[in-house]
Order: sequence, then C-alpha cells, then structure tokens
Amino acid sequence: MEALKKRTLWGFGFGNIGFGLTTQIISAYLVFYATVILGMSGASIGLLVSLGIIWDALSDPIMGYLSDLTRNKRFGRRHLYLIIGGIGATVVNLGLWFIPASYSDIVKWLLMIILVLLVKTFLTIFITPYTALAAEISDDYTERTRIQAVKTTFFLLGLFLATAFGMLVFFRSTPEFPIGQLNPAGYHNMAIFASVIMFLSMIAAYTSTKHLIPQLNERVMRDSSLNIKSFFFEIGSSFKNVDFRAVVLGYLFTNIASALISTLGLHVYTYTFGLNNTGIAAIVGSQLVLSIASQPFWIKYTDRHEKKTGIKLGLKLAFAATAYFVICVIFKDAIQGNVIYLLPFGIIAGFGTGGLFTLPQAMVADAVDAQALKTGARQEGVFYGTLTLCYKLSQSVAIFLLGFALDFLKFDSKLSTQLNSTVIGLALLLAVGAIASFGLAYLSYKPYSLTRSRMTEIHIAIKTLKN
Repeated sequence: MEALKKRTLWGFGFGNIGFGLTTQIISAYLVFYATVILGMSGASIGLLVSLGIIWDALSDPIMGYLSDLTRNKRFGRRHLYLIIGGIGATVVNLGLWFIPASYSDIVKWLLMIILVLLVKTFLTIFITPYTALAAEISDDYTERTRIQAVKTTFFLLGLFLATAFGMLVFFRSTPEFPIGQLNPAGYHNMAIFASVIMFLSMIAAYTSTKHLIPQLNERVMRDSSLNIKSFFFEIGSSFKNVDFRAVVLGYLFTNIASALISTLGLHVYTYTFGLNNTGIAAIVGSQLVLSIASQPFWIKYTDRHEKKTGIKLGLKLAFAATAYFVICVIFKDAIQGNVIYLLPFGIIAGFGTGGLFTLPQAMVADAVDAQALKTGARQEGVFYGTLTLCYKLSQSVAIFLLGFALDFLKFDSKLSTQLNSTVIGLALLLAVGAIASFGLAYLSYKPYSLTRSRMTEIHIAIKTLKN
C-alpha cells in the first residue's frame, strides 16, 4: 500500500483517544468510586471488575474473528463495527457513573455489573477492529511503528485526560469536599466528558480511513467459513507462532504491572503518600506526558535498531522506575505530601512505558504477515483479539486478588487515615508486583525473531504469492 497521508494517519490515531479515556476512567477510578463513594466492599468490587475483564477478554478474539470474516463492499471488514461500538460505548458509559449511593448493595452491584459488561462489550466491538485496521493500512516496517506511535500518543492523551486532567478539573477541592476525589459530582462530570470524546474519536477513526476500504478489501487473501471449529483452529494456530507467542507473554506481564498501578495507584497516592488531587495529577501527568513525548524517540530508535531491542530498553527503564518507587515507600514518612520526590518515578516510568505501549503492537503486525505467508490467510483480528484475551485474563485475576488484598490489608473507606500496615502493604504490593512483572516480561520477549531484513523477505514472498 502507498504511504499514508498525514490527515489519514492523525485522524485514524485520534480514534484511540476516546478508548483510552473511557477505559482509563474505569481502570483508575471504578474501584475507588465503588468502595469509597458507593460504599461497596473491596471483595465485591474486585469480583465485579474481574468478571468484566474476563468477559472483555473472551469477547476480543471472537470480535476479531468476526471482523476477519466480514465481507462488505461499503464498510469492508472493520468500519461498521467502529460505528456500532463507538455509539454503544458513548451511551452506556454515562449510566455507569450515575448509580445512586442510596441504593441497596445488591441493587448497586447488579446495576454495576450489567453496565460494566455492556460498556466492555461495546468497547470491544470498537477497539478490536480498530486495532486490526492499524496493522492493515500499511505493510512498511518503519511506518507501522509510526502508526502505532500516533495511536499510542492519542491513547496516552486519553489516559492523561482521565487522570492528570481529570484530577485537576473534575476533582478540585471544595469547602464541602476538601479531598476532591471524594466528591460524587466529579464522577458524573467526568463521565459526560469521556462519552463526548468517545463519540468524536469514533467519527474521526471512521471518516479518516473510509477511503481506504477498496484497497483493504483487496488485501483479503482467502475466505474462511464462520464456525466454531474454524474459530478455535485459528486461535490455536496463532499460539503456534513463536514470535506472536513471545509478544503475547511479554505484553501480558507488562499489563499486569499496569493493572497494579491503575487499580492501587489512587489508594496509594492518597493514603500512603498523602497527596491531594493536584499532587496526584502531577505524578500521573508526568508519567503520561513523558510517555507521549517519548514517541518520536521510539520511532527514531527503531529506525536504527530492531523493535525487540527497543522493548528491552523500555523494560529496563520501567524496572528502574519501580525500584525507585520502593525506596519512596521505605521513606514515605519523610516525603509525606511532597510530590517532588515521586516525580523521578513518573518521568522514568513514563519514558520507558512509552515504548512498551507502541512497539508490541507493531511487532504483532509483523507476526501477522509472517503467518499470512505460511497459511495464506490474513488474521489481524484474531491475532490482536488473542493478544488482548491473554493480557486481560491476567489482569482480571490480578484485580480480583487485589480486591481481596484491600480487605486483607484492612483498608477501611470510612477512615480518612488508614493503619500504617495498610498503607505500607498497599504500596509494596504495587511496587514489588510491578518489578516482578517487568522482569518476567523481559524474559518472555527473548524468543522473538522477526527482524527488518526478515520482514523484507516476507513481504516480497507475499507479493509473489498473490501474483
């Protein structure tokens, strides 16, 4: 395919901002919102969030498989799903954050699980075809990294809007709520804002790439039948791909670390380090800003080095940042309420994870091409759906256990000051767990073997095969 125009590249990339914003407010705020604002138990919300992630994970490869097999002259394989998923997520997300605290626990739990499952479903309908589309709109080794970098930039901007910007704007201190994150109205306003952005990003993703649909339809190499046997066969064949399996495992462990930070971060920053909304916005914002600012570096780095080498560098930086975080926990009393000591963590972690967001997605696109040469079928949807299946299942287990950890460590939402053993335990669980996860990710990426020269050979062979 010819090189992408800038308006196509940036318009398509903007489609990721709504997904990043919507998923991050769920990841970063839902446990805190449910336990502190709605007064639900840690175990019940841990179970709820885990069920949501399990459903989300299982639906990803199904959605990828369906979009791979979709044949539509007007919408191609992916574009109709962008519309359905984007509109659905826009509407359902609003209801999730307007559940009255006065309802009984069982009613609150039932309402929340229904809405969580629905919003996860619509987000899957949107993001799985969207992610597969990113691998289809170019087959150039370097441009694929650029596409993922732009996608990552907007995804991280969504995270920034949800956390740093959200903390400053929606959770400002008031006389009634000196600790802004305890104000229920903040969650309502945040939900409205996120839904508007979700809708606009869906429009951008669709309109910027709809002119490519005829070219994308020509990329289909062969048809497959829609049946259960074929579905499980394609899932199994993706796992037999050594390079893809390496990325899956590495991405899985990296995202366990992300789950720990997202789920426990608000608790740790609030109760362990005594930060207000401004301090939390500063530390989270520094991490996200550096992740965004690092994208040109990762593009240039992989122009000169292999993608696998970039992954290793990103993991080393993330490991160093979490080791520094452990030191901050040890000296928490000396740095209480002073965000300046935590900024190095945000800066180093942000730069490192910038590459960990971008490069694995580009590596999967290369693995899809290698598989296409071998099997004669393009399976972008299955590969990316399977990737998310694996890391989301691992996240669901982690979050489920973290819900029980909150109760085990005697976290009490009714107390403004938690037990010292509680705040230390939560912080160490976050930090040590993240260090272990990054270490396992580093080992997992070792078998990956697709290099720039190998991809050139594969693309030449595919063109010869089609001709």
